[in-house]
Amino acid sequence: MKVLAYDPYLTDAKAKALNVQTVTTEEIFKKSDYITVHMPLTDDTKYMVDEAAFAKMKKGVRIFNCARGGIIKESALLAALQSGHVAAAGLDVFEEEPLAADHPLRKLPNVVLTPHLGASTKEAQESVGIEVAEALAEVLNGGVVRNAVNMPSVDAHTLALLKPYFTLGEKLGAILQQVAPDKIEKLRITYFGKINELDANPLTRAILRGYLRRISGTDVTDVNAPIRIQQLGIHVETVKSSTPADYTDLIQLAATDTGGKDYVVSGTLIGTAQNPRLVGLLGHSVEVTPAGFLLVLRNRDVPGIVGMLGTVLGKHQVNIANMSLSRGDQKEALAIYQLDSRPSDEALNEIRNHPAILGLQVITV
Repeated sequence: MKVLAYDPYLTDAKAKALNVQTVTTEEIFKKSDYITVHMPLTDDTKYMVDEAAFAKMKKGVRIFNCARGGIIKESALLAALQSGHVAAAGLDVFEEEPLAADHPLRKLPNVVLTPHLGASTKEAQESVGIEVAEALAEVLNGGVVRNAVNMPSVDAHTLALLKPYFTLGEKLGAILQQVAPDKIEKLRITYFGKINELDANPLTRAILRGYLRRISGTDVTDVNAPIRIQQLGIHVETVKSSTPADYTDLIQLAATDTGGKDYVVSGTLIGTAQNPRLVGLLGHSVEVTPAGFLLVLRNRDVPGIVGMLGTVLGKHQVNIANMSLSRGDQKEALAIYQLDSRPSDEALNEIRNHPAILGLQVITV
């Protein structure tokens, strides 16, 4: 039996270790006799399995959803079951929970419906046990109490000093995940400045939580973030650097892809209010508040780009809250525009079609 898997974040090394072959969703739908779904519900995965997907599947396919309701479109599944195109289905999650007593899925003989009890699996219980044992060992060896439900994971003084960095770290993690490729082998977190005098472990977990936010959904926490990263085959390296930086405190994140290329973002806190700032993106020095929607442009360094962009966004009723421009070494420039709302596809296509635009991306922070 050949096991096929679609996971854009699974590295080739991890896939080999799991003895699976990574393929596209198209190949999954066309080649599989059994399809199982195990992924979070996000904007990208909602209704991933819909009428068009079922039309591509073999007649007699069997499908199971043990992840989240809404990944499989229930109306499409119901039609495929009733027509016989799908031979059978097993579900423990639903678009609306609990499943209505009169829902048509309850009346089909080729459907198995069960409760969702993922946390009760042997693997989940083993992971929780290992985490608890490691936390207890640290406390007994004189370390701090982490991830307690009724007290801070670090002492109150350290927690107060770290708190402003948590928001910055989580935002930097989210930005890095969106500008880096899906398949990452290593994540390097480097701390500069006064922050090195503190216990940075809680901050590291906040960064990982931010990185995983759009991948693993809203259920990622400080407790499970390191495990989720490890499951993706990503090695995390934390460094406290004594090298002088341009800022009193600086957090730098570098994601390394399977080809060895690094994608780097960095940030700091500004002013007495300690407001987060994105100060480095993909080799460019910038300064912008990491909030809302960030429109990132790469363009040839020619006159008229700022005016063109302002005109297009104004026409589509998108307000610019802030902007940062950065020149490169090869007559290219990078600009970040902080926007109050996400531009429509029509507006983005209009900007993208300008002859001087080399690349465009909207980052959600």
